[in-house]
Amino acid sequence: MAAAVGAGASLAAFADPTAARAGIVASLCLALWLGEVVPGFVPTLLLLVAVPLALPAFEPRVVLGWMADPVLALFFGGFVLGEAARVHGIDQALAGAAVRYTRGRPRRLIAGLATTTAFLSMWMSNIAAAALMFACVRPLCPEDGRLRRAVLVAVALGANLGGMATPIGSGPNAIAIASMDVPIPFVSWMAFAVPLVAASLAFAVVLLLVVHRVGSEVVTEALPPPLPPADGAPTQRPVLVGVVAAAAILAWLAEPLHGVDAPLVSLALAAVLFGSALVPAERLRQVDWSTLLLIAGGIGLGRLVEATNLLTPLAATLASPDQPSGFRLGALLFASAVLSSIMSNTGTAALLVPLAIAVVPDIPTAPVLVALAASFGMPFVVSTPPNAMAVGAGARAQDLALPGFVLLIGGCALLAITGPWVLGAFGVG
Repeated sequence: MAAAVGAGASLAAFADPTAARAGIVASLCLALWLGEVVPGFVPTLLLLVAVPLALPAFEPRVVLGWMADPVLALFFGGFVLGEAARVHGIDQALAGAAVRYTRGRPRRLIAGLATTTAFLSMWMSNIAAAALMFACVRPLCPEDGRLRRAVLVAVALGANLGGMATPIGSGPNAIAIASMDVPIPFVSWMAFAVPLVAASLAFAVVLLLVVHRVGSEVVTEALPPPLPPADGAPTQRPVLVGVVAAAAILAWLAEPLHGVDAPLVSLALAAVLFGSALVPAERLRQVDWSTLLLIAGGIGLGRLVEATNLLTPLAATLASPDQPSGFRLGALLFASAVLSSIMSNTGTAALLVPLAIAVVPDIPTAPVLVALAASFGMPFVVSTPPNAMAVGAGARAQDLALPGFVLLIGGCALLAITGPWVLGAFGVG
């Protein structure tokens, strides 16, 4: 239905047949992404086929060129690093250590689990990070009660927020970076996003402690032992993996000093991990290729919109000189968070990042802010996979709604008010 509406609107809005056909293709892909009725990579494949057929001026190699963005190499290295952590049990060791460090004290438990989950989500899938932490906390809390629900929501929020902190943390980040004329250094992104995540996470933890009236009594003295390595894999050479990972992270952070682009560092990281057998060759099939294809499709859709000037009429309508650019930016940020709360956040970014470029051209950092706002869309059970996992483990929908709505409103307001200035101070845009 949404695809049919979009196709009809395209035919009515564009006199140019090329733009009308491009609008139909874009509407179909967006409907599939936002509705999540098919696997996320299917619209990317459809885009590769439909654009050359509907628009002969754009040959397959042109469309493939749109999607062959260096940001995919950046994400690939992050995914391989996540596989290395799973193979050698490093991720589970971190999670188990966080649980044991709290010694069963509820306030420390909630803060420690949220922080650890956010840290894992910076470098690996938020789904994997949440699943890992849920497995660690399951033995700790009573089967029912406020504390258990607070712990589960803390893990979900940590997984949702952590992806904002690094360029490789979530799909919207990749789409925003690919849309920028000047690549954003890894360290510049983190310099802005890490404090944002830390402040949001601290606020969320305090809110959970107050709402659920968490006390200081010890929950349990029987803390779980360290979990076995993923898939029963041996844990030899985890120290070497840690050294390689630390070297890659330092290289990412020092990009302004040595001048080597972050995607090249990611490819070198993957080459070292596979070449040294720290990650077995057969684990290549475990890399999250579907997410890479999803991100590639979002980038390709943005390039299609740009090449065919699809958003020019809409941008002319929204970019009214009567409305200040800050107001337009704020409206886009709230739209991004609200759409992302009920639909795919990567699909939302694919839709709104090109629109942000057209509607607020005087704010060059608008794509980054729109992508970050998409990660604040988390108030519902269906908003993110970690939310659904938390409810499946015993949380209630209303437990997610209050912190989710507060973070959505507060995060978007903070981004709209301070985002352009702070990003500019770090040399972004």
